[in-house]
Amino acid sequence: MKDNRREFIKKSSALAALSLAGLSTGKAGVTSMAGTYDNLSEGLSKTLPSKPLMKIAYQSRPEPTEDEIRFIQQMGVDHVVLWTNAEKSSYEYYNSRRQMYQAAGIKVFGFGNIDVHNQDTIVLNLPGRDAKIEEYKNHLRNLGKAGIPYTTYAHMGNGIWSTDREPTRGGASARGFNLEEAEEGLWAGKVYKAPLTHGRIYTKEEIWDNYEYFIKAVAPVAEEANVRIGIHPDDPPVPELGGVPRCIFSNFDGYKRAMEIADSPNVGICLCVGCWLEGGKLMGKDVFETIKYFGERKKIFKVHLRNISQPLPHFVETFMDDGYGDIYKVLKSLKEVDFDGVIIADHIPRMVGSKTGTAFTIGYMKGLLERVIAEG
Repeated sequence: MKDNRREFIKKSSALAALSLAGLSTGKAGVTSMAGTYDNLSEGLSKTLPSKPLMKIAYQSRPEPTEDEIRFIQQMGVDHVVLWTNAEKSSYEYYNSRRQMYQAAGIKVFGFGNIDVHNQDTIVLNLPGRDAKIEEYKNHLRNLGKAGIPYTTYAHMGNGIWSTDREPTRGGASARGFNLEEAEEGLWAGKVYKAPLTHGRIYTKEEIWDNYEYFIKAVAPVAEEANVRIGIHPDDPPVPELGGVPRCIFSNFDGYKRAMEIADSPNVGICLCVGCWLEGGKLMGKDVFETIKYFGERKKIFKVHLRNISQPLPHFVETFMDDGYGDIYKVLKSLKEVDFDGVIIADHIPRMVGSKTGTAFTIGYMKGLLERVIAEG
């Protein structure tokens, strides 16, 4: 009788794990499936998908509190992406963060460094460019040595531009952008003022030449370090801001040419759905066509999920279930190209309660992802 009961409990536990396949981003159907299913019965394991699937990651802090770690665990998320600056970009620091999260059952998927991201020195070929590129190379080497496989890079010469925050559903405060009112870009405490952020108008050819110089220098290092670089779109993706063209990462054709120039398996895309929705027709192809083209070529490494009210020239970021974009269809499209990177919640509107918006958004993402996976 006891043996029968043990067998019943064992089988029930296995079935419960299987039923949660779309609910727990690290335990089952949302990830590669490998580790969790080792403990399932042989009969059950034969029915599981063989292809790796996308994972939900939480954009966390490199030095979280115990409550923050518990919050991540309670949401059922077991991947994080982190950011730091040049002062803490050493191998020792990256490795210590990986080990700290690993001890909590959480994997560090990627690590960014704000001091080698959105750098006008690189984008505009300002004095000190080669030193800044060497700094980026060291960032890649240290990540690789620490066993962290990914970093996000953005190639904006004068920061991210926004206007006043605006209300979205229920009065939640959200980022807004109105092209007619745009006066400055921001990045890491630096302010870039219109009309000419760097005193003159730059040409598209300069921006392309500077990108090629940079990517040809860092791609071989990324390959050697076994680290993938996902390039984020310009935000917002308008043709020009402050005298600096946004001609590369503001549209489909620019991305296509940029990937061809890089010609590296380690250079790909951090696909920001929000930016793509911001651009609308300016992007050349919609987000679904973009996912199909670059996803089939395994060039999408990471995805930022965000919805907005409408395309440029004036948009407000909103909740994933409240904008004009179809987030379910986005996940469905990613599934169709066997995307196996991470998706993160991006620019979450400020709800009542410090963590309410994050919990709501990730819960919504998990529900959609469960549905997409269950549909096969």
